[in-house]
Amino acid sequence: MNGRVLLVEDDAPVREALAQTLELAGLKVTPAGSFIVAKDHISRTFEGVIVSDIRMPGKDGMELLRHAQKTDPELPVILLTGEGDIPLAVDAVGNGAFDFLEKPCPTEQLVTTVERALGARRIALDERHMKASIQAGDAASRLLFGHSELAERLRAQCRQIARVPGSVLIEGAPGSGLSKVAEVLHLLSPGAAGPFVKTGAAGLEPARLRDALRVTEGGSLFLNEVTSLPSDSQSVLLDALEHDMSPRILAGTTQDAVRATEDGRFNADLYYRLEGLRVRIPALRERPEDIPVLFRHYVALSCEQSGIEQRPIPPGLLASLMTQDWPGNTRALMNSAMRFALGLSPDENQELGLAEKMAQIEASLLEDSLRRSKGNATLSAQSLKLPRKTFYDKLAKYGIRAEDFRE
Repeated sequence: MNGRVLLVEDDAPVREALAQTLELAGLKVTPAGSFIVAKDHISRTFEGVIVSDIRMPGKDGMELLRHAQKTDPELPVILLTGEGDIPLAVDAVGNGAFDFLEKPCPTEQLVTTVERALGARRIALDERHMKASIQAGDAASRLLFGHSELAERLRAQCRQIARVPGSVLIEGAPGSGLSKVAEVLHLLSPGAAGPFVKTGAAGLEPARLRDALRVTEGGSLFLNEVTSLPSDSQSVLLDALEHDMSPRILAGTTQDAVRATEDGRFNADLYYRLEGLRVRIPALRERPEDIPVLFRHYVALSCEQSGIEQRPIPPGLLASLMTQDWPGNTRALMNSAMRFALGLSPDENQELGLAEKMAQIEASLLEDSLRRSKGNATLSAQSLKLPRKTFYDKLAKYGIRAEDFRE
Protein backbone atom coordinates (compact mmCIF):
# COMPACT_ATOMS: atom_id res chain seq x y z
CA MET A 1 0.00 0.00 0.00
CA ASN A 2 1.32 3.45 -0.80
CA GLY A 3 1.03 6.26 1.75
CA ARG A 4 -2.13 7.96 0.51
CA VAL A 5 -3.79 10.77 2.47
CA LEU A 6 -7.10 12.50 1.76
CA LEU A 7 -6.50 15.99 3.19
CA VAL A 8 -9.66 18.00 3.88
CA GLU A 9 -9.13 21.67 4.83
CA ASP A 10 -11.16 24.68 3.72
CA ASP A 11 -8.37 27.21 4.35
CA ALA A 12 -6.30 27.10 1.13
CA PRO A 13 -2.93 28.32 2.57
CA VAL A 14 -3.21 25.88 5.49
CA ARG A 15 -4.22 23.07 3.12
CA GLU A 16 -1.21 23.75 0.87
CA ALA A 17 1.19 23.87 3.83
CA LEU A 18 -0.11 20.58 5.26
CA ALA A 19 -0.01 18.92 1.84
CA GLN A 20 3.60 20.00 1.37
CA THR A 21 4.55 18.65 4.79
CA LEU A 22 3.00 15.26 4.05
CA GLU A 23 4.46 15.07 0.54
CA LEU A 24 7.95 15.82 1.87
CA ALA A 25 7.47 12.79 4.12
CA GLY A 26 6.91 10.64 1.01
CA LEU A 27 3.12 10.51 1.24
CA LYS A 28 0.74 10.97 -1.67
CA VAL A 29 -1.81 13.67 -0.88
CA THR A 30 -5.27 14.23 -2.37
CA PRO A 31 -6.36 17.74 -1.28
CA ALA A 32 -10.01 18.67 -0.82
CA GLY A 33 -11.49 21.99 0.27
CA SER A 34 -14.85 20.73 1.48
CA PHE A 35 -16.94 17.76 2.50
CA ILE A 36 -18.61 17.75 -0.94
CA VAL A 37 -15.27 17.34 -2.72
CA ALA A 38 -13.87 14.86 -0.20
CA LYS A 39 -16.79 12.44 -0.12
CA ASP A 40 -16.24 11.39 -3.74
CA HIS A 41 -12.83 9.95 -2.74
CA ILE A 42 -14.13 7.93 0.21
CA SER A 43 -14.84 4.23 -0.36
CA ARG A 44 -14.26 0.82 1.26
CA THR A 45 -11.36 0.25 -1.11
CA PHE A 46 -9.61 3.57 -0.37
CA GLU A 47 -6.02 2.57 0.44
CA GLY A 48 -5.24 5.44 2.73
CA VAL A 49 -6.42 7.64 5.58
CA ILE A 50 -8.30 10.90 6.03
CA VAL A 51 -6.91 14.03 7.70
CA SER A 52 -9.66 16.64 8.14
CA ASP A 53 -10.17 19.95 9.84
CA ILE A 54 -12.94 19.67 12.38
CA ARG A 55 -14.37 23.17 11.66
CA MET A 56 -15.43 23.86 8.06
CA PRO A 57 -18.29 25.79 6.45
CA GLY A 58 -21.32 23.63 5.61
CA LYS A 59 -20.76 20.02 6.55
CA ASP A 60 -17.80 19.93 8.92
CA GLY A 61 -15.25 17.33 10.02
CA MET A 62 -17.72 15.62 12.33
CA GLU A 63 -20.08 15.09 9.41
CA LEU A 64 -17.16 13.79 7.36
CA LEU A 65 -16.30 11.37 10.18
CA ARG A 66 -19.87 10.07 10.26
CA HIS A 67 -19.85 9.62 6.47
CA ALA A 68 -16.50 7.76 6.59
CA GLN A 69 -17.70 5.54 9.44
CA LYS A 70 -20.85 4.69 7.51
CA THR A 71 -18.85 3.89 4.37
CA ASP A 72 -16.13 1.89 6.16
CA PRO A 73 -15.83 1.77 9.97
CA GLU A 74 -12.19 0.71 9.58
CA LEU A 75 -11.18 3.81 7.58
CA PRO A 76 -8.98 5.95 9.90
CA VAL A 77 -9.97 9.61 10.27
CA ILE A 78 -7.59 12.06 11.95
CA LEU A 79 -9.19 15.34 13.00
CA LEU A 80 -7.37 18.70 13.17
CA THR A 81 -8.72 20.89 15.92
CA GLY A 82 -8.30 24.34 17.41
CA GLU A 83 -7.79 24.87 21.13
CA GLY A 84 -11.50 25.39 21.83
CA ASP A 85 -12.53 22.23 20.02
CA ILE A 86 -10.52 19.71 22.05
CA PRO A 87 -13.55 18.41 24.04
CA LEU A 88 -15.37 17.91 20.73
CA ALA A 89 -12.36 16.08 19.27
CA VAL A 90 -12.06 13.84 22.34
CA ASP A 91 -15.72 12.94 21.93
CA ALA A 92 -15.07 12.23 18.24
CA VAL A 93 -12.32 9.75 19.16
CA GLY A 94 -14.82 8.00 21.38
CA ASN A 95 -17.14 7.79 18.38
CA GLY A 96 -14.65 6.26 15.98
CA ALA A 97 -12.08 8.89 14.98
CA PHE A 98 -8.58 7.46 14.85
CA ASP A 99 -7.00 10.43 16.64
CA PHE A 100 -6.98 14.23 16.80
CA LEU A 101 -4.19 16.80 16.53
CA GLU A 102 -4.27 20.34 17.85
CA LYS A 103 -3.39 23.01 15.29
CA PRO A 104 -0.74 24.03 14.61
CA CYS A 105 0.67 20.54 15.07
CA PRO A 106 4.42 19.79 14.89
CA THR A 107 5.53 18.15 11.65
CA GLU A 108 6.89 15.04 13.36
CA GLN A 109 3.66 14.51 15.30
CA LEU A 110 1.53 14.90 12.16
CA VAL A 111 3.65 12.50 10.10
CA THR A 112 3.93 9.94 12.92
CA THR A 113 0.17 9.94 13.50
CA VAL A 114 -0.57 9.58 9.79
CA GLU A 115 1.92 6.71 9.43
CA ARG A 116 0.38 4.96 12.42
CA ALA A 117 -3.07 5.36 10.87
CA LEU A 118 -1.76 4.02 7.56
CA GLY A 119 -0.42 0.99 9.40
CA ALA A 120 -3.84 0.37 10.92
CA ARG A 121 -5.45 0.77 7.51
CA ARG A 122 -2.99 -1.66 5.97
CA ILE A 123 -3.78 -4.29 8.62
CA ALA A 124 -7.54 -3.81 8.16
CA LEU A 125 -7.36 -4.18 4.39
CA ASP A 126 -4.98 -7.15 4.64
CA GLU A 127 -7.36 -8.93 7.02
CA ARG A 128 -10.28 -8.12 4.74
CA HIS A 129 -8.36 -9.49 1.77
CA MET A 130 -7.45 -12.61 3.76
CA LYS A 131 -11.10 -13.24 4.67
CA ALA A 132 -12.10 -12.77 1.05
CA SER A 133 -9.38 -15.18 -0.02
CA ILE A 134 -10.63 -17.75 2.48
CA GLN A 135 -14.15 -17.43 1.12
CA ALA A 136 -12.74 -17.78 -2.39
CA GLY A 137 -11.02 -21.00 -1.41
CA ASP A 138 -7.41 -19.80 -1.09
CA ALA A 139 -5.82 -22.66 0.84
CA ALA A 140 -2.78 -20.56 1.78
CA SER A 141 -4.96 -18.01 3.63
CA ARG A 142 -7.25 -20.69 5.04
CA LEU A 143 -4.55 -22.93 6.50
CA LEU A 144 -1.43 -20.79 7.08
CA PHE A 145 -2.05 -18.17 9.77
CA GLY A 146 -0.15 -15.06 10.79
CA HIS A 147 0.08 -11.33 10.06
CA SER A 148 3.87 -11.01 9.95
CA GLU A 149 5.85 -10.31 6.82
CA LEU A 150 7.38 -13.79 7.10
CA ALA A 151 3.92 -15.41 7.24
CA GLU A 152 2.74 -13.47 4.21
CA ARG A 153 5.95 -14.37 2.37
CA LEU A 154 5.35 -18.05 3.13
CA ARG A 155 1.78 -17.87 1.77
CA ALA A 156 2.95 -16.04 -1.36
CA GLN A 157 5.73 -18.57 -1.90
CA CYS A 158 3.30 -21.48 -1.60
CA ARG A 159 0.91 -19.88 -4.09
CA GLN A 160 3.72 -19.35 -6.58
CA ILE A 161 5.43 -22.73 -6.23
CA ALA A 162 2.16 -24.67 -6.29
CA ARG A 163 1.53 -23.59 -9.88
CA VAL A 164 4.95 -24.78 -11.07
CA PRO A 165 5.33 -28.49 -11.96
CA GLY A 166 8.00 -30.37 -10.07
CA SER A 167 8.94 -31.83 -6.72
CA VAL A 168 9.23 -29.54 -3.69
CA LEU A 169 11.56 -29.72 -0.70
CA ILE A 170 9.83 -28.34 2.42
CA GLU A 171 12.21 -27.42 5.24
CA GLY A 172 11.42 -26.34 8.78
CA ALA A 173 12.11 -26.89 12.45
CA PRO A 174 10.32 -29.69 14.35
CA GLY A 175 6.67 -28.84 14.91
CA SER A 176 6.64 -26.08 12.29
CA GLY A 177 3.93 -27.70 10.17
CA LEU A 178 5.62 -29.45 7.25
CA SER A 179 2.53 -31.50 6.41
CA LYS A 180 0.28 -28.41 6.55
CA VAL A 181 2.42 -26.61 3.97
CA ALA A 182 2.44 -29.76 1.85
CA GLU A 183 -1.36 -29.83 1.97
CA VAL A 184 -1.52 -26.18 0.89
CA LEU A 185 0.82 -26.86 -2.02
CA HIS A 186 -1.37 -29.76 -3.11
CA LEU A 187 -4.63 -27.81 -2.82
CA LEU A 188 -3.23 -24.91 -4.85
CA SER A 189 -1.68 -27.10 -7.54
CA PRO A 190 -3.21 -28.11 -10.90
CA GLY A 191 -3.49 -31.66 -9.47
CA ALA A 192 -5.62 -30.58 -6.50
CA ALA A 193 -8.46 -32.84 -7.66
CA GLY A 194 -6.15 -35.86 -7.41
CA PRO A 195 -5.28 -37.81 -4.24
CA PHE A 196 -3.11 -36.41 -1.46
CA VAL A 197 -1.27 -38.98 0.65
CA LYS A 198 1.00 -38.35 3.65
CA THR A 199 3.47 -40.96 4.83
CA GLY A 200 6.61 -41.11 6.95
CA ALA A 201 9.80 -41.79 5.02
CA ALA A 202 11.60 -43.62 7.82
CA GLY A 203 11.28 -47.38 7.30
CA LEU A 204 9.39 -46.94 4.01
CA GLU A 205 10.53 -50.02 2.09
CA PRO A 206 10.67 -50.06 -1.75
CA ALA A 207 7.47 -52.11 -2.17
CA ARG A 208 5.47 -49.76 0.05
CA LEU A 209 6.95 -46.72 -1.68
CA ARG A 210 5.96 -48.09 -5.10
CA ASP A 211 2.43 -48.67 -3.78
CA ALA A 212 2.26 -45.10 -2.48
CA LEU A 213 3.48 -43.74 -5.82
CA ARG A 214 0.88 -45.76 -7.67
CA VAL A 215 -1.99 -44.78 -5.36
CA THR A 216 -1.21 -41.06 -5.60
CA GLU A 217 -0.73 -40.95 -9.39
CA GLY A 218 -2.21 -37.67 -10.62
CA GLY A 219 -2.01 -36.15 -7.14
CA SER A 220 0.64 -35.43 -4.50
CA LEU A 221 2.66 -37.65 -2.16
CA PHE A 222 4.08 -36.06 0.99
CA LEU A 223 7.14 -37.88 2.34
CA ASN A 224 7.80 -36.69 5.88
CA GLU A 225 11.46 -36.63 7.00
CA VAL A 226 12.62 -37.61 3.53
CA THR A 227 16.29 -37.78 4.59
CA SER A 228 15.33 -40.84 6.69
CA LEU A 229 14.16 -42.76 3.61
CA PRO A 230 16.03 -46.11 3.37
CA SER A 231 18.81 -46.10 0.77
CA ASP A 232 17.18 -48.66 -1.52
CA SER A 233 13.93 -46.68 -1.41
CA GLN A 234 15.88 -43.54 -2.26
CA SER A 235 16.97 -45.26 -5.46
CA VAL A 236 13.35 -46.21 -6.27
CA LEU A 237 12.20 -42.64 -5.76
CA LEU A 238 15.04 -41.20 -7.84
CA ASP A 239 14.25 -43.61 -10.67
CA ALA A 240 10.58 -42.63 -10.60
CA LEU A 241 11.44 -38.93 -10.69
CA GLU A 242 13.90 -39.33 -13.53
CA HIS A 243 11.33 -41.18 -15.64
CA ASP A 244 8.43 -38.87 -14.72
CA MET A 245 6.55 -41.89 -13.38
CA SER A 246 5.52 -40.43 -10.05
CA PRO A 247 2.91 -38.09 -8.62
CA ARG A 248 4.12 -34.73 -7.41
CA ILE A 249 6.57 -35.39 -4.58
CA LEU A 250 6.42 -33.04 -1.59
CA ALA A 251 9.42 -33.93 0.55
CA GLY A 252 9.57 -32.60 4.10
CA THR A 253 12.55 -32.49 6.41
CA THR A 254 13.47 -31.00 9.78
CA GLN A 255 17.07 -32.10 9.26
CA ASP A 256 19.91 -30.46 7.35
CA ALA A 257 19.52 -32.18 3.97
CA VAL A 258 22.87 -30.87 2.70
CA ARG A 259 24.64 -32.34 5.73
CA ALA A 260 22.82 -35.64 5.15
CA THR A 261 24.17 -35.79 1.58
CA GLU A 262 27.69 -34.93 2.75
CA ASP A 263 27.50 -37.68 5.37
CA GLY A 264 26.36 -40.18 2.74
CA ARG A 265 22.99 -40.73 4.41
CA PHE A 266 21.03 -39.18 1.58
CA ASN A 267 21.46 -39.70 -2.15
CA ALA A 268 22.98 -36.53 -3.58
CA ASP A 269 21.31 -36.99 -6.97
CA LEU A 270 17.94 -37.37 -5.23
CA TYR A 271 18.58 -34.25 -3.18
CA TYR A 272 19.27 -32.17 -6.26
CA ARG A 273 16.13 -33.54 -7.94
CA LEU A 274 14.09 -32.42 -4.95
CA GLU A 275 15.62 -29.06 -4.07
CA GLY A 276 14.83 -27.26 -7.32
CA LEU A 277 11.72 -25.87 -5.65
CA ARG A 278 12.11 -25.16 -1.95
CA VAL A 279 9.89 -23.80 0.80
CA ARG A 280 11.33 -22.85 4.18
CA ILE A 281 8.89 -22.50 7.07
CA PRO A 282 10.00 -19.76 9.52
CA ALA A 283 10.19 -20.78 13.16
CA LEU A 284 7.90 -19.08 15.70
CA ARG A 285 10.88 -17.36 17.35
CA GLU A 286 11.44 -15.53 14.04
CA ARG A 287 7.88 -14.13 13.97
CA PRO A 288 6.64 -13.61 17.55
CA GLU A 289 3.96 -11.19 16.34
CA ASP A 290 2.13 -14.20 14.84
CA ILE A 291 1.88 -16.00 18.19
CA PRO A 292 -1.30 -14.20 19.40
CA VAL A 293 -3.04 -14.88 16.07
CA LEU A 294 -2.12 -18.55 16.11
CA PHE A 295 -2.93 -19.00 19.81
CA ARG A 296 -6.41 -17.47 19.41
CA HIS A 297 -7.06 -19.73 16.41
CA TYR A 298 -5.93 -22.87 18.25
CA VAL A 299 -7.97 -21.99 21.35
CA ALA A 300 -11.10 -21.48 19.24
CA LEU A 301 -10.43 -24.75 17.43
CA SER A 302 -9.90 -26.67 20.69
CA CYS A 303 -13.11 -25.24 22.20
CA GLU A 304 -15.08 -26.16 19.08
CA GLN A 305 -13.72 -29.70 19.04
CA SER A 306 -14.32 -30.15 22.78
CA GLY A 307 -17.78 -28.56 22.73
CA ILE A 308 -16.90 -26.07 25.47
CA GLU A 309 -17.45 -22.32 25.70
CA GLN A 310 -14.43 -20.21 24.91
CA ARG A 311 -13.26 -17.93 27.72
CA PRO A 312 -11.42 -14.62 27.24
CA ILE A 313 -7.68 -14.78 26.66
CA PRO A 314 -5.82 -12.35 28.97
CA PRO A 315 -3.49 -10.01 27.03
CA GLY A 316 -0.86 -10.69 29.70
CA LEU A 317 -0.90 -14.34 28.72
CA LEU A 318 -0.40 -13.45 25.05
CA ALA A 319 2.51 -11.23 26.01
CA SER A 320 4.03 -14.07 28.01
CA LEU A 321 3.67 -16.47 25.09
CA MET A 322 5.43 -13.99 22.78
CA THR A 323 8.53 -13.97 24.99
CA GLN A 324 9.09 -17.72 24.71
CA ASP A 325 11.36 -19.42 22.14
CA TRP A 326 8.93 -22.26 21.26
CA PRO A 327 11.40 -24.96 20.16
CA GLY A 328 8.33 -27.11 19.38
CA ASN A 329 6.92 -24.32 17.19
CA THR A 330 3.25 -24.39 16.16
CA ARG A 331 2.73 -27.91 17.48
CA ALA A 332 3.83 -26.82 20.96
CA LEU A 333 1.72 -23.66 20.74
CA MET A 334 -1.27 -25.77 19.73
CA ASN A 335 -0.77 -27.98 22.80
CA SER A 336 -0.57 -24.88 24.99
CA ALA A 337 -3.80 -23.54 23.48
CA MET A 338 -5.55 -26.86 24.09
CA ARG A 339 -4.54 -26.79 27.77
CA PHE A 340 -5.82 -23.23 28.09
CA ALA A 341 -9.13 -24.16 26.42
CA LEU A 342 -9.55 -26.97 28.94
CA GLY A 343 -8.95 -24.63 31.86
CA LEU A 344 -5.37 -25.69 32.50
CA SER A 345 -2.44 -23.32 32.71
CA PRO A 346 -0.66 -23.21 29.32
CA ASP A 347 2.63 -23.05 31.18
CA GLU A 348 1.91 -25.40 34.05
CA ASN A 349 5.32 -27.03 33.84
CA GLN A 350 7.44 -23.89 34.05
CA GLU A 351 7.86 -20.88 36.31
CA LEU A 352 7.31 -17.52 34.63
CA GLY A 353 10.52 -15.56 34.20
CA LEU A 354 11.00 -11.89 35.02
CA ALA A 355 10.33 -10.78 31.42
CA GLU A 356 7.02 -12.65 31.30
CA LYS A 357 5.93 -11.30 34.68
CA MET A 358 6.82 -7.73 33.70
CA ALA A 359 4.92 -8.12 30.42
CA GLN A 360 1.83 -9.27 32.29
CA ILE A 361 2.05 -6.28 34.63
CA GLU A 362 2.47 -3.86 31.74
CA ALA A 363 -0.49 -5.32 29.86
CA SER A 364 -2.59 -5.13 33.02
CA LEU A 365 -1.73 -1.44 33.47
CA LEU A 366 -2.68 -0.69 29.86
CA GLU A 367 -6.02 -2.43 30.26
CA ASP A 368 -6.72 -0.64 33.53
CA SER A 369 -6.05 2.79 31.99
CA LEU A 370 -8.36 2.02 29.06
CA ARG A 371 -11.04 0.76 31.42
CA ARG A 372 -10.89 3.99 33.45
CA SER A 373 -10.96 6.19 30.32
CA LYS A 374 -13.76 4.08 28.78
CA GLY A 375 -11.62 3.20 25.80
CA ASN A 376 -10.25 6.69 25.08
CA ALA A 377 -6.73 5.89 23.91
CA THR A 378 -5.56 9.52 23.97
CA LEU A 379 -6.56 10.03 27.60
CA SER A 380 -5.10 6.64 28.55
CA ALA A 381 -1.75 7.52 26.98
CA GLN A 382 -1.74 10.82 28.86
CA SER A 383 -2.58 9.13 32.17
CA LEU A 384 0.34 6.73 31.71
CA LYS A 385 2.61 9.59 30.58
CA LEU A 386 3.40 7.77 27.32
CA PRO A 387 3.79 9.25 23.84
CA ARG A 388 0.79 8.22 21.78
CA LYS A 389 2.91 6.22 19.31
CA THR A 390 4.54 4.28 22.15
CA PHE A 391 1.13 3.68 23.72
CA TYR A 392 -0.34 2.32 20.46
CA ASP A 393 2.74 0.18 19.84
CA LYS A 394 2.27 -1.42 23.26
CA LEU A 395 -1.43 -2.05 22.59
CA ALA A 396 -0.47 -3.82 19.36
CA LYS A 397 2.23 -5.82 21.17
CA TYR A 398 -0.26 -7.24 23.68
CA GLY A 399 -3.19 -7.57 21.31
CA ILE A 400 -5.27 -5.01 23.26
CA ARG A 401 -7.96 -3.07 21.39
CA ALA A 402 -9.11 0.28 22.79
CA GLU A 403 -12.58 -0.14 21.25
CA ASP A 404 -13.21 -3.18 23.47
CA PHE A 405 -13.33 -0.87 26.49
CA ARG A 406 -15.77 1.70 25.11
CA GLU A 407 -19.22 1.76 26.62
